[in-house]
Amino acid sequence: MDKLMDHPWFIRVVSLLLAIMLYMSANVGAKTGEQTRNTFGQEDTETLIDVPVVAYYDEENLIVSGVPQYVNVTLQGPASIVKPTALQRNFEVYVDLTDLPLGTYTVPIKYKDVSEKLKVNIQPASVKVTIREKVSKRFPVSVEFFNRNKMPDGYSVGEPTVEPGTVTITGSKELIDDISFVKAIVDLEGATETLAKKVRVRVYDRQGNEIDVEPQPSVVEVTVPVKSASKTVPLQVQTTGELPDGVRLVSIHPEPEQVTIYGSKGALDRIKQLDGLTVDLDNVKDDTTVELDVPLPDGVKRIDPSKIKVHINVEKVEKAENEENKVEKDEVRTWENIPINVVGLSDSYQADFLEPVGGKINVRLIGPPDIVRGLTKDDVRLYVDVSGLDAGEHRVTIRWDKPEQVRWEPSAETAMVNISEKAAAQ
Repeated sequence: MDKLMDHPWFIRVVSLLLAIMLYMSANVGAKTGEQTRNTFGQEDTETLIDVPVVAYYDEENLIVSGVPQYVNVTLQGPASIVKPTALQRNFEVYVDLTDLPLGTYTVPIKYKDVSEKLKVNIQPASVKVTIREKVSKRFPVSVEFFNRNKMPDGYSVGEPTVEPGTVTITGSKELIDDISFVKAIVDLEGATETLAKKVRVRVYDRQGNEIDVEPQPSVVEVTVPVKSASKTVPLQVQTTGELPDGVRLVSIHPEPEQVTIYGSKGALDRIKQLDGLTVDLDNVKDDTTVELDVPLPDGVKRIDPSKIKVHINVEKVEKAENEENKVEKDEVRTWENIPINVVGLSDSYQADFLEPVGGKINVRLIGPPDIVRGLTKDDVRLYVDVSGLDAGEHRVTIRWDKPEQVRWEPSAETAMVNISEKAAAQ
């Protein structure tokens, strides 16, 4: 070993190896130092999208337009500052309008609470803004109907109500002055009953264009009455059974004599009177009032009133008269083309019969023979009372002040008359 160490080539090889190791150690150290320096001094750039913009101005008295809601902000600088600033976003982007009077200006978009070591670029860097006087005004809300022609046949709408009836709109004086009307639009498609809806309020300018402004409140409650077509018709009451011995029928009349029916127009056109009301006379010994449900014909949705009263008036007869009545039946007489008179008509108006044509009907009289035989055609004085009726078409009840013991069956119980002003004399 000592001889090897004394050999000159051994010494040369060891020296070469030590030199190589020293070179490698120095090179690695230099690279490590450079990497460390690059890590702590690295530059970074980040762009933040949709950063909100704050506008400073007198919000109580002014309206400002043109300020963007968001901008893009680019941060550039040391990564150790850029990264947390971008993540936390604890800085503010703003426009300062506090010292500007009414008018239009181009103003810079500024920022604050950003490290001085960062470069900040805002896009857009400036904006054009307009400062106007703020005005508030109350406007009434009207209702507009949509799809009225898509309502089922025979239905119509009444007067709508709006709650609240007015809204407050705040904006620039120019905007407020340009407002023409405020509406709540209601869709009537398929409506068959009263609607109660919450409806958004729409604001329109003088040209009919909708304005993008939010009133207070922005939603109102609209109630729209929906009614079906209606018609007033007389009631026809039938009897069943027989009165007990010693009791004679004087009269039967419903209260009211007419009811209003609601339904499709086609169904109403077919109905002239309401039948199906029957009272049983078997156990009627004294004047009696019964309550009946009014039957609902096909196509009719509702009847008003749905219940009526029928008054049955009778009288007691003496035994001898009763025996006579058992032998002698009621007399029946029929007269045709009895004219109908009009009473209660103002001198300046005239009435023309639309139904029955010519204003005449047939009348069938039923009652004790001694009374019926004593009547003449002139005794049957029919009339309709038009007192208090305005010009136009009206359905009225045909009346006759008949003897109490006589029943009458007219060919029509109501008439349709047209009331109009008399033509001025030439």
